[in-house]
Amino acid sequence: MGVLCSRVRLEEKLIFRALRERDVSFERIDVRALIADLNGSVPTCCDIVLVRCLSSSRALCASRIMHMHGVRTVNAHQAIAVCGDKVLTNLALLERGVPTPRAALALSEKSALAAVEDIGYPAVLKPPVGSWGRLMAKINDRQAAEAVVEHKKALDRPDCASFYVQEYIHKPGRDIRTMVVGGETVYAIHRSSSHWITNTARGGSASNLPLTPEIDRLSRSAAEAVGGEIVAVDILETADGALLVNEVNHTPEFHGAKQVTDIDIAGRIVDYVLRVAQADIAPVEVGRTSTQPQIGLRPT
Repeated sequence: MGVLCSRVRLEEKLIFRALRERDVSFERIDVRALIADLNGSVPTCCDIVLVRCLSSSRALCASRIMHMHGVRTVNAHQAIAVCGDKVLTNLALLERGVPTPRAALALSEKSALAAVEDIGYPAVLKPPVGSWGRLMAKINDRQAAEAVVEHKKALDRPDCASFYVQEYIHKPGRDIRTMVVGGETVYAIHRSSSHWITNTARGGSASNLPLTPEIDRLSRSAAEAVGGEIVAVDILETADGALLVNEVNHTPEFHGAKQVTDIDIAGRIVDYVLRVAQADIAPVEVGRTSTQPQIGLRPT
């Protein structure tokens, strides 16, 4: 088994420990040192590779090359491509009837301002590609919208060339983060903050949340919609108690959840990857029609 990563964080250390506890032979593959001969053989002798890259673009390229050479990766490259782009994630969720906040994509500064006006204030402006709540802005009025759009234009970065506009959800000072592993919701936590961005990477605090049937169904449906085998699902609570899927992460961190739950998260991840390796389980196809009833799920 291989673990494809760059920086070794607490999560990777826990995964390595879980592998050692199970006497599994494994190789840490540093994606930054990887050289893939596109006309040659795959740059690893592993039977299966767990993808834990910080960079979505590196994860996508490496997993696609490995797939071409018959090496199974978790997650598969199709899921990484979808989860790594908020627009593709939103489309996949909507196609499967998973409720999401209202959103729009604009491809110019002028249309971005029109999209914000259409969504209504306050609105959230995000880059389609990104994580940890970076480069996100809460837009409260027209002047703020003009300033943020102008600043993004001045950055002259590829990830700022398009504008993902989302309605602002007045959540109760928290959101919900769950993890789905192999079609099973492993845990649910609240992430709370006095700031509107509640990511633990931005200072949010985690607390344990009992897993309800509704959160379980929503999490599993979101994971299946994007083809994710090991994913984190971010869920927002509206003022009237409705639940909306905000994002799906294909390389979930779980240091916050580990502090507030008794679940061996790294062990659950490793056990699933080992089952895949032994049973040759095919990855979930993005957009595949589920045989499971989508009870209580309706698009917004």
